[in-house]
Amino acid sequence: MRIVLVGPPGAGKGTQAAFLAMNLSIPHISTGDLFRANISRQTELGKLAKSYMDAGNLVPDEVTIAMAKDRMEQPDAENGFLLDGFPRNVSQAEALDELLVTESMQLDAVLDLEVPEDEVVKRIAGRRICRNDSSHVFHVTYKQPAKDGVCDVCGGELYQRNDDSEETVRTRLEVYHTQTEPIIDYYKAQGLVVTISALGKVEDVTTRAMEALKRGEGDK
Repeated sequence: MRIVLVGPPGAGKGTQAAFLAMNLSIPHISTGDLFRANISRQTELGKLAKSYMDAGNLVPDEVTIAMAKDRMEQPDAENGFLLDGFPRNVSQAEALDELLVTESMQLDAVLDLEVPEDEVVKRIAGRRICRNDSSHVFHVTYKQPAKDGVCDVCGGELYQRNDDSEETVRTRLEVYHTQTEPIIDYYKAQGLVVTISALGKVEDVTTRAMEALKRGEGDK
């Protein structure tokens, strides 16, 4: 299957992408991983992307698209892939369509993870990270430490990252609504959108997504 994964920040896209890719035996292709891999390998595209990032500018669509094209042409993506973070806007979606036509491929579904805005804010703004190890993550509601403000693993101080503040989260949501959400209508016109609720346990959301993909339709 060839799938595009869409959803607001805090919807759990990264987590679901990993599980879905494993269940479907297809590679999970995220823009973050593409950038890191190309920059690490010092490819021409990586050098180009880094020049924009070092200057504090957004990486142009054509560079992102070229990276995605290169990745989708790898042998492990021959039978499908799951795109996470790309396309990020309608112009990228149009470019992806052109690319797929050129490669004699087509998308099977666009999986839209739906989460109420208040829940997104609650999920992200409630996160607390250990200053000693950022992989130790807690939550004021969903994963409380035994002692308030103290990491259960190493005893380090727990803190809220600046980009996890409610104000920042709402700004990120506005960017999502303005730039990325329009691709849902774009793909609905092609009959590709499968919408599911991303509320509940991780494994329940994965099961819901797999069933919806098999049916070719989301929750009504």
